[in-house]
Amino acid sequence: MQRISAALTLSIITLASGFLLGACEDGNGSNPTASGLKIGSLLPTTGDLASIGQQMAASVPLLVQTVNACGGVNGQPVTLVAVDDQTDPKAGAAGMTKLASVDKVAGVVGSFASSVSTAAVSIAAQNQVMLISPGSTSPVFTEKAQKGDFKGFWARTVPPDSYQGPALAQLATKKGFKRVSTVVINNDYGVGFEKAFVQAFEKLGGTIVNKKNPVRYDPKATTFESEATAAFAGKPDAVLGVFYVETGSLLLKSAYQQGLSKGVQVMLTDGMKSDEFPGQVGKGSDGKYIASGTIGTVPGSDGKALDALKKLWQEKKNSSPGEFAPQAWDAAALLVLAAQAAKQNTGPGIAKHIREVAGGPGTEVTDVCEGLKLLKEGKDINYQGASGNVDVDANGDVIGVYDVWTVGDDGKIKVIDKVTPK
Repeated sequence: MQRISAALTLSIITLASGFLLGACEDGNGSNPTASGLKIGSLLPTTGDLASIGQQMAASVPLLVQTVNACGGVNGQPVTLVAVDDQTDPKAGAAGMTKLASVDKVAGVVGSFASSVSTAAVSIAAQNQVMLISPGSTSPVFTEKAQKGDFKGFWARTVPPDSYQGPALAQLATKKGFKRVSTVVINNDYGVGFEKAFVQAFEKLGGTIVNKKNPVRYDPKATTFESEATAAFAGKPDAVLGVFYVETGSLLLKSAYQQGLSKGVQVMLTDGMKSDEFPGQVGKGSDGKYIASGTIGTVPGSDGKALDALKKLWQEKKNSSPGEFAPQAWDAAALLVLAAQAAKQNTGPGIAKHIREVAGGPGTEVTDVCEGLKLLKEGKDINYQGASGNVDVDANGDVIGVYDVWTVGDDGKIKVIDKVTPK
């Protein structure tokens, strides 16, 4: 984690140092492009979601470097300020306050955890900073956006769990599971996902074994014996776990150690799809990975720009982009494209033009630099992202495809299928 954080810090310093003078006010503060576009990232490089968040956080400076190499936005380089939200709502709120009030960014890529985005989005909206999440999937954001709570300063490049819940319910039904128990992290993400899954699964004819006594654990908990016992009680065919990596691994390990999970299918979600999680759960007395055979869903990436991002990632980092890295790339791309479309480096300008560049009637572009060039020429664009077509609707939502994944006997995670919500 320290190496990643250090690398991010170095990237930010490198990005900023070459054009500090260009980013200064011109003295009158009246020109909205005079100070250059400044954006932030509010993502977890430490805490419960660090193993996934680090990949997301690494995606944003890569996008900024790419944009600056082709001329920047509104004729000036883009500045990036990265903040670690620690997978904690309080740290996220403090980080968002700093980005808005001290750094005075126009837009922010963040956060991952829905609970952190919940804490940050009201601060962003109050300060007219455009917040685009690459990973917060709680349906609560849709409900609040419909009420006008965010004043247009919210969007996400990942579909809400009102889609993923039904997709996972379809998968459970397809596999013949009729009786399912749920155990979820007690926050917007866990409870929102639980609600969406329960409604869809029951509609398909399934039974929720513990519906009257749902198991919801404290995000700050460190022991999970009672939660595991309650979740696996009642002889369910499967147990749906809506977790984050650190705490979810501990709960699954506890279930195994108590002999509860034998013969019960474990189903997981996007919050657990990390290469590190099978090792964190550990191996059993037979030497096999405890997590072997678990299945889950995760928002997939099937965008027209995905191959180019994979190639760039390989060139720069000698690896492949991890989970949600394409969504983070697209979130940053929408910020810079909307600022260029607005011809001003402000939050209100970005918020006004997000939907226009994401899904408007213009020329389809997958390359951010090509999009910026066309916008500078006064032309309209329709950005096709790495994660998907990112057609942002009036509530800031997008629709996506879901990968079905499993853990092999070797502890490796592999995608085995795709499922789409109906």
